[in-house]
Amino acid sequence: MKRRNFITNVGLTLTGLSLFHSNLVNAVNINHDKKKKENNFEDNFELNEVTITELQEKMSSGDINSEQITQLYLNRIAAIDKKGPAINAVIEINPDAISIAKTMDIERKNGKIRSLLHGIPVLIKDNIDTSDNMITSAGSLALQHNKALKDAFIIKKLRESGAVILGKTNLSEWANFRSMRSCSGWSSRGGQTKNPYMLDRSTSGSSAGSGAAVAANLCAVAIGTETNGSICAPASICGIVGIKPTVGLWSRSGIIPISATQDTAGPMTRTVKDAAIFLGLLCGVDEEDPTTNNSKAKNPIDYSTFLDKNGLNGKRIGIDKSFLKRHEGVDDLFNKALEKMKSEGAHIIEIEPLITDKSVNDAETNVLCYELKEGVNKYLSRSNSTLKTLKEIIQFNLENESKVMPYFKQEYFEMSEAKGDLKSAEYIAALEITYTGSRNAIDNALKKYNLDAICEPVIGPANCIDEVNGDYGIYYSTGIAAMAGYPHITVPAGTIFGLPVGINFFGTAYTEPTLISIGYAYEQATKHRTTPKFKKTFDL
Repeated sequence: MKRRNFITNVGLTLTGLSLFHSNLVNAVNINHDKKKKENNFEDNFELNEVTITELQEKMSSGDINSEQITQLYLNRIAAIDKKGPAINAVIEINPDAISIAKTMDIERKNGKIRSLLHGIPVLIKDNIDTSDNMITSAGSLALQHNKALKDAFIIKKLRESGAVILGKTNLSEWANFRSMRSCSGWSSRGGQTKNPYMLDRSTSGSSAGSGAAVAANLCAVAIGTETNGSICAPASICGIVGIKPTVGLWSRSGIIPISATQDTAGPMTRTVKDAAIFLGLLCGVDEEDPTTNNSKAKNPIDYSTFLDKNGLNGKRIGIDKSFLKRHEGVDDLFNKALEKMKSEGAHIIEIEPLITDKSVNDAETNVLCYELKEGVNKYLSRSNSTLKTLKEIIQFNLENESKVMPYFKQEYFEMSEAKGDLKSAEYIAALEITYTGSRNAIDNALKKYNLDAICEPVIGPANCIDEVNGDYGIYYSTGIAAMAGYPHITVPAGTIFGLPVGINFFGTAYTEPTLISIGYAYEQATKHRTTPKFKKTFDL
């Protein structure tokens, strides 16, 4: 702009500055109000936040039956999972859901109540076999025609309990162990699952669909699976409760595997009570999973008997402060959680970091690669899939790269295929670092400090969904309990700018009763669970 024109325009600008400022403020306010209106979802679902116990009471009184409850959830899924906010948590609806519900209603009418899950709709992660009209694909187009020949052991137990299998949930493809740069909640069969609290944010993985579905009230309860963080991270980020049981408490047979030493399924719910009810009903010794033999003498049928509002009183809780000073918001929530525990009678003891060996991450990768190859080849050889080996899956992915691998590739698959068998010296050495090392570290700390449990923040607030670059985060505290095969419970600890953050309580093998008691006491003292608002984007 020339100087002469600039001087003239300054005069015009000054005379109109007040009017311009007024119009600008109005425009900003209008746009902000419009944005707020767009980001607010009117949610009047009549089953919002309902619990297992409440549903049983409603069915017992005759206020509602299982068929009606199931239909309400199916309507909910149609309205907000595929349309509306479009969370995309459910990969497939069970066409037999209403039929199962009707059968459960007839049984109830005839005086038969199988369990507290009788007539309760449950969603199942899509890496768990169901011998019905649904596919078990691990979210992969490579297994898009894989109809299971029989139920997974835990699905058999679920059917025996009288639950209604509502459908299957989306997941991070192959339970998030295909690529080093994966985007949690994305699968080639199911697409991208979104966080119901903020739709451009991640659900974390790999039980992304199960976490999002429970948070969004698409089901009463759900099943997730975990190898390292795949129950507790989605639970934390989706503001729900998750229990990763001791490996062997729930059978793994009929679940598409990653790791024989770390894999387990577990309950994902909105309350600790529901998780405790759910946990006990799916336990059992399975001859196809020898690890379950270890749990035979340690397996209470009803974990809800350990729910205790005073469960923190007198408990000694260890904390590792090396997880702090990474995010001021998480630090604030965690410190408030510790103060609340103290006010409930807990003793908080600072402990030394549990993991100091820098080689542990590489060792875990080696363990998972060896065990993935062994486990996937065994699963596929017995499956209904036309692809019978990991090598054939890799080739299918290459031949269908534009659909199966548009954003990230299959480095972990290729690394796994290059490994030998489980007699390899490299595998045995790596397992000594991860499995044995982690168990010793946890057990020694519990003994040294006379602890009942250890508590840590799980993961930071949800990162933005980024298929191009993959996930990112400030930390991930789940590794040591995962490598040890030890249990943990995740409970909501509050929100940061509306994004949930959870904390973990973990301990040695088969200490679920203690962890449930502690988790329940903390939950009841804080009541941090909030319903999602289905915001379209970050809005302060």
